[in-house]
Amino acid sequence: MRSLPLPLALSARLSPVVVLACVGWTMAGDPAPPTDAAHQSAGQNPAGSSGASSSDSAGSPGSSGSGDASSAPATKTYASAPAPCTGVPVASVKSLVPGAKTAGKEIPSTDPSLRRTCSWNALDGYNYRWLDVSYEISASDQAATKQFQQRVGEKSGGGAVPGIGDSGYSVVNLTTEDKQQTREGVVMARVSNALVVVTYSGSDFESKKAPATDEINKGAIKAAKAAVAALQNSKSG
Repeated sequence: MRSLPLPLALSARLSPVVVLACVGWTMAGDPAPPTDAAHQSAGQNPAGSSGASSSDSAGSPGSSGSGDASSAPATKTYASAPAPCTGVPVASVKSLVPGAKTAGKEIPSTDPSLRRTCSWNALDGYNYRWLDVSYEISASDQAATKQFQQRVGEKSGGGAVPGIGDSGYSVVNLTTEDKQQTREGVVMARVSNALVVVTYSGSDFESKKAPATDEINKGAIKAAKAAVAALQNSKSG
């Protein structure tokens, strides 16, 4: 098979130096692409229907006996992030990222006890797929709720995902660079004081078209459900 030049954005993701510098919890380095309108037809609820009130707080130090929510003790179910590369079953990795090394590659973190990310990517023929699974541990349920709400606000245009953690949200976007389409799905879930963030994207370098919205959305949700289950099984109390 003849080698194909990758679009600039995808070439950057395949560079280990750029990946280590740019991969983050909210994919902050990604451009802000227009929302894929087809995602709205997937039957999801408005983004505002997920998450709790942004007025939640981690508690007021020094207060006691008032009965207010602000004086309640902070809840912390998870003390550390689990191993992210075991968060998705091997069979799921093979189906979502054909040709990828199933062991995945963990991205170095400044604090592995609180943040851990694993990536899988492969070019199978002309089809390119990329999957990231990240765990982030917050100081309390309230802090994780605030983070979840903030990130949902930053990635508007999606909808709530029921049955995944305490709160779930997904959004799919389409970008085009040098006539090459890439479709990316992001699923975020809050589980007590932890956040699970899954990013799943794909391109076809022969047709220059992106995979269907439904394929990317369902794939991201499938990986997120597995990652949430792995987190719950790792509960340390």
